[in-house]
Amino acid sequence: MRVALPNKGRLHTPASNLLSRAGIYVRESQQDRKLWSDTTIPDTTVIYVRSEDIPRYVSSGAADLGITGHDQIKEKNFDNIVDILDLDFGKCKLVVASLDPRVSSDISIDSLEKLKGKRVATEFPNITKTFFENQNISIEIVKVGGATELTPHVRMADAIVDIVSSGETLRSNQLITIEEVLSSSARLISRDDVQDHPLTKKIAGALSSVVAAKNKRYLMMNAPREKLEDITAVIPGLSSPTVIDTAGKSTAVIHAVVDESDVFDTIELLKEKGATGILVTTIDRLVE
Repeated sequence: MRVALPNKGRLHTPASNLLSRAGIYVRESQQDRKLWSDTTIPDTTVIYVRSEDIPRYVSSGAADLGITGHDQIKEKNFDNIVDILDLDFGKCKLVVASLDPRVSSDISIDSLEKLKGKRVATEFPNITKTFFENQNISIEIVKVGGATELTPHVRMADAIVDIVSSGETLRSNQLITIEEVLSSSARLISRDDVQDHPLTKKIAGALSSVVAAKNKRYLMMNAPREKLEDITAVIPGLSSPTVIDTAGKSTAVIHAVVDESDVFDTIELLKEKGATGILVTTIDRLVE
């Protein structure tokens, strides 16, 4: 089975790290710019492809699975592509943006309605076309391959549709957001004919366990037996805490999984209720 990974860009390192954390290790290569690598999983090879090309590789059968952005999946829109899993990284938005009126009030556009009959530059012509058709707004699409933010400044377009993460790139190029088009994040995709393949399910399950463990922490503590009910009552989490008997009759050990955001307050409550020896650790994988 071939798994297509982004060969560069903002998704490359997180995608590679995700595979490693899931126990799918890429074998080292002597090549500086490797195009493919074997993995520690039998019959599983990683190939490195441009993120925007991954849907086509998977759709055509050149790869069986792929990791790429939801924006690229929607732009290519292949009928046989299945979005299996949201990997919860590479989050961004596709937005309509125009020049800040403080920079150029004569051509700045602050609403979709004002784009009727205007030019919109983008690397995502299919998503852009569908979006404006749904808004009943007729536009001229100017397809570009990069530097989209420049086009309004040189009067090549009146607005753009482009990817935004923090918004800093828009601000630094004196652009403002008019409307959100699409929310995106990295996804695991497959073809519909390999969606139910046993190896597909194993790989998807391994990646899912890493995603499930994100922002979770594992708590272990000692608890006086007479205070077990009070202590377990203040522990938030996926399910009831696990209580393990110890050799001594007066204490027990409690294990629990909690959200990282709950750890600070929960520890203070546990101490108040009598818990001791509280240990907090990260979780690599969580199989539910």
